[in-house]
Amino acid sequence: LTRLDVGPLSDAGYWHILFWIATILSITPFYPTIRGWMPEKKRSSDEVGMMELCPCCLFDSGGFKQKRTPFIVITLSGLAGPVLAAVTTFADLNIGLISSAVMLLVLAITTWLVFPRVIFYVSTSMLLINLSSPTIGSALSYFYTASEECLPDGPHFSYTYYITVTGIVSSVVSFLAVVLYQATISSWRFRPAFMFTIVAGSLSTIIDVIIVQRWNINFGISDKLFFFLGNAVFESLVGILLGLPMSSIFAKIAPPGMESAVFAYVVGIQNFGNMLSGLLGSGIIQWSGMTTVGDNCDFGSLAEMIVMWKIVIPILVGIPATFLVPNKLQTEPLIDWKEEKWYGSEHEETGGAVQKEADSKETHAEPYFV
Repeated sequence: LTRLDVGPLSDAGYWHILFWIATILSITPFYPTIRGWMPEKKRSSDEVGMMELCPCCLFDSGGFKQKRTPFIVITLSGLAGPVLAAVTTFADLNIGLISSAVMLLVLAITTWLVFPRVIFYVSTSMLLINLSSPTIGSALSYFYTASEECLPDGPHFSYTYYITVTGIVSSVVSFLAVVLYQATISSWRFRPAFMFTIVAGSLSTIIDVIIVQRWNINFGISDKLFFFLGNAVFESLVGILLGLPMSSIFAKIAPPGMESAVFAYVVGIQNFGNMLSGLLGSGIIQWSGMTTVGDNCDFGSLAEMIVMWKIVIPILVGIPATFLVPNKLQTEPLIDWKEEKWYGSEHEETGGAVQKEADSKETHAEPYFV
């Protein structure tokens, strides 16, 4: 529904209205949370190990003592995104990339030392798949919406068409992609599922190359029609087909009793990879020497950039990265937690009377703050 307004308002230059719409929509999730619509068991201060920090906030000290190390790691890892955002805001691009590399190295070492190996391999694989395809969508957006003064021979899409019309089509395609995934790919093993979506996603960007090179015009196909039947459809389709098995595999490596915390940890690493992918994409655009705004734009290296960073590199890096993922069906468990004995080692390290009393009851440590 928001796409219906974004395009026309952008064409009219009403950016401040878009800001307030986005602000209002961003706070709407608080209502169902405050109203208790989530089907979660409400914790009580009478439970063993629960501490009342304030009238509306409880802290599970028993669960914290039992799983102190992963809890601290997960909490600190949440600072990676804000730190990267601050660095990229107040420092230059090179410092941001160096800081990102250091934080990624720390996250990798920490994941290797604290969590089971399967979690390390899966998170590393998904991170490599993400980073192998840097975000260069901003350059493409400028190309598709550039004015005649900037790019005389460009597509000259309006925001209404580029955002609203194609966005509605993308929403419909996204729904169909979920149906397609459930009917076919959900029964595949994880590796071929990821391989298929990586190759399909890489090949779908050929449509962008054709439009940038203006080959579709040579064959008498308009930019709007070619983009509508190509990019608007395949980009959303491939995005959903890749995102669903990622969500599935992240859920399957979350241990019992710490589902939300570990799921948030691995998804947080993935989101950090998305931020780094955007930062790397900005660097690639900047280093390419392209001019995307003004009266004399230069998109001469855009086609080569798409071929290298959206087709070649994702296949060369993404496909081998899938071999880090266990080659199991998406319906099979990836970790045998009884055999892993991850909680056992944590129990031996912490000990204590509170721990023994907590172990005698069947409790769940999630969420820590209620």
